[in-house]
Amino acid sequence: MTTIDDLVPSPPDWRLDWDAIDGTLDCIRALKGCPQDPLYHAEGDVWLHTRMVVECLVASEHWRAFTADDRCLAFAGTLLHDVGKPARTTIENGRITSRGHSLTGEGMARVLLWRMGVPAARREQIAALVAHHQVPLNFLDRDDPLRIAARISLRTRNDLLAVVAEADARGRICRDQDKLIEQVALFRAFCDEAHCLDRAFAFPSDHSRFMYFRRPARSPHYAAHDDSLFEVVVMSGLPAVGKDAWIRQHLPDLPVVSLDDIRDDLDISAADSQGPVIVEAKERARRYLRAGTPFVWNATNLARATRRHWIDLFTDYEARIRIVHVEAPEPVLRARNRERTNPVPEAVIDRMLTRWQVPDLTEAPRVDWVGGKGTMVGGCEIP
Repeated sequence: MTTIDDLVPSPPDWRLDWDAIDGTLDCIRALKGCPQDPLYHAEGDVWLHTRMVVECLVASEHWRAFTADDRCLAFAGTLLHDVGKPARTTIENGRITSRGHSLTGEGMARVLLWRMGVPAARREQIAALVAHHQVPLNFLDRDDPLRIAARISLRTRNDLLAVVAEADARGRICRDQDKLIEQVALFRAFCDEAHCLDRAFAFPSDHSRFMYFRRPARSPHYAAHDDSLFEVVVMSGLPAVGKDAWIRQHLPDLPVVSLDDIRDDLDISAADSQGPVIVEAKERARRYLRAGTPFVWNATNLARATRRHWIDLFTDYEARIRIVHVEAPEPVLRARNRERTNPVPEAVIDRMLTRWQVPDLTEAPRVDWVGGKGTMVGGCEIP
């Protein structure tokens, strides 16, 4: 099977094979005919824009100076940067808009690369490039640019993002192209001065990093005191990836609040309303929290907002948070699910994939990835 790596041009001729790209990636073919606002994209549809952007990237001396692996990351991020546009393109007040396409594209890129077997660390760097590809184009107009640059640096490299964004600016026809290119240069200079251009931003401690992203007015250099009293392990991962098995192997002595177990107790399926399940799970968790007892919160917890909700509750009781994200290849996941006594409907898993957001180091002092064939940008422990 052709991989993303196989599509990356290499020296000495740096030749792009668009037939291979179109033949490998359905999401690129889907860009054909997707319209864009001519004020910002007078060149034409999203497919033509993507071709121009990728060609600008491959011609870039910045990109050619990267290592082969880094060239692959930036190439994939560039190739996929607008895959979310067809799903988000609409007409508002007579103008074409694709608001939200970066985040939609992030999810699409994640699932595509997961299905292609790309290791988790590389996949998540590429997905982050897609998610943030517009940031450098108006970076200094944003509130708290240091927080934004630091956050991105924990998910991918800002120098890779700058190369993707510059290619995005050059690969279009618009009146403000020079301004966009200048904005990217300012983004690159800002990140370099903040020491997070080609590396993760350095915080005084893991706890300081966690508190910085929870407190808007906090300095990133403040060494926060850790007053947590006990640990709560928050599991994350799609159904049937092996979360229960990991808990049995690594945390056999900790009590577990499991949404699957509660569903069984209440005779509620995964396709039913989960309100009663959540109410019961929260009450069980609060009993452990009030007693200061370490425990495991075992659920899919796929969306960042969902994890934030539970982490807010647990930290209110002075718990220290560890997120453990478990993965498995899709064929393994689907087969395990079919073997379950109460399998999750396939359509439900498909919907879950559309809101799958992998945990990152802004969410907890410790984040572990298990089974993803790679470590997190910025560092994490993998048992």
